[in-house]
Amino acid sequence: MKPYPKYKDSGVEWIGEVPEGWEKSKIKFCTEFINGYAFKSDDYVNNKGIPLIRIGDIKPEIDFNEAQKVPEEYAAIFKTFAVKKNDILVALTGATIGKSSVYKSTRPALLNQRVAILRPKGETHNNFLKFFINSDIFKKLIEYECVGGAQENIGKKEIGSCVLYLPKLLDQVQTSLFLDHKTAQIDDLISKKQKLIELLKEERAAIINQAVTKGLNPDAPMKDSGIEWLGEVPKHWDVKRLKYIARIILGKMLTNVDKGGYHYRPYLRAQNINWEKVNIEDVKKMWFSKDELHQYRLNKNDLLVSEGGEVGRTSIWNEEIDECYIQNSVHKVTMEPTNDPFFFFYTFCLYGEKGVFESVVNRISIAHLTKEKLKETVFLVPPNDEQERISKFISAETTKIDQTISKIEKQIDLLTEYRTALISEVVTGKIDVRDEGLNE
Repeated sequence: MKPYPKYKDSGVEWIGEVPEGWEKSKIKFCTEFINGYAFKSDDYVNNKGIPLIRIGDIKPEIDFNEAQKVPEEYAAIFKTFAVKKNDILVALTGATIGKSSVYKSTRPALLNQRVAILRPKGETHNNFLKFFINSDIFKKLIEYECVGGAQENIGKKEIGSCVLYLPKLLDQVQTSLFLDHKTAQIDDLISKKQKLIELLKEERAAIINQAVTKGLNPDAPMKDSGIEWLGEVPKHWDVKRLKYIARIILGKMLTNVDKGGYHYRPYLRAQNINWEKVNIEDVKKMWFSKDELHQYRLNKNDLLVSEGGEVGRTSIWNEEIDECYIQNSVHKVTMEPTNDPFFFFYTFCLYGEKGVFESVVNRISIAHLTKEKLKETVFLVPPNDEQERISKFISAETTKIDQTISKIEKQIDLLTEYRTALISEVVTGKIDVRDEGLNE
């Protein structure tokens, strides 16, 4: 793609040079700015009503089932705040400042406070403005207007002060056609790659499911497990409750003060436990007695199981920290020496996918996977040597799948970066796509 014949300095660091003939403007001169109304929670209705567009609704496609509703008669009362098809919506507060989307529906909706509508006027094309607002250039201009991004709220003044350069209306249309076509191509490719990742994850789960419930020998004699969702299992496997094959310890209550002779040590919370991997980015510390240091200390290959939140979420401890302990939102499950912790780790992952832990938790208020519930959970127990063969097989197969997923995720990242860069290059005139736009 070629550049424009001649350029001039824009005077704006993040825009750089722009083509000669492009006219300098500001958002306030080429758009109508409409701020949302501060609807109160008392205005909300449960089912029928007019959707209310809030910051959380600024997405490529608005989910009207999730959107808050206000009474239908509000459409006439608050018609100034009505959202129209193709309106550009911009977030004005918090971490989402500058985030934008286009309202693609014809369904009547109203605009909530801290969201703004930008409607082009004069010689400004809606689609060109949409791409400019969605560009990194606009985000940098917003950060500049917000004094480096320290300000948590922006409004008409800050948005309106953002500089942009506009080509002639016909050129805006041509470049918009090009970007519509190219971004649609990129989005379609990203979508296909995301679907491929989902298929690979399903294949990964199926491999684990098959191996930890049926074994590796397709000709092994089978028996009824007595568990409906497991069905038949190898005849020579045992079926035991967790309390008979592992030691289970629930972590320590939070202690913020030294009670005398205590030791200040790092500990893991449920928030640190992800499926398969421990998150050590935010590890906190508390006080432990000498006896508690022995009781709650983690050892290599201990299973860490979330007691609350997404109950049953399981990681395996690989000594990510030299010395670490657990709080009472985490169970430490230490398998007996005759059992392979990796086999049972994969079984925990399967149980999570199948909703086994969710089905047994207490739900009086917040779900809790208590020690009593966990220790009574039934597990399949193959002979130790077979456990090791199965866990090695799963590790080898899932590693190959994980590597493929990682490559595809990197491809998605590159495509996303390319999409972002392309939009910025086009809306600032770094490349001349007018002919390409017409051809599309």
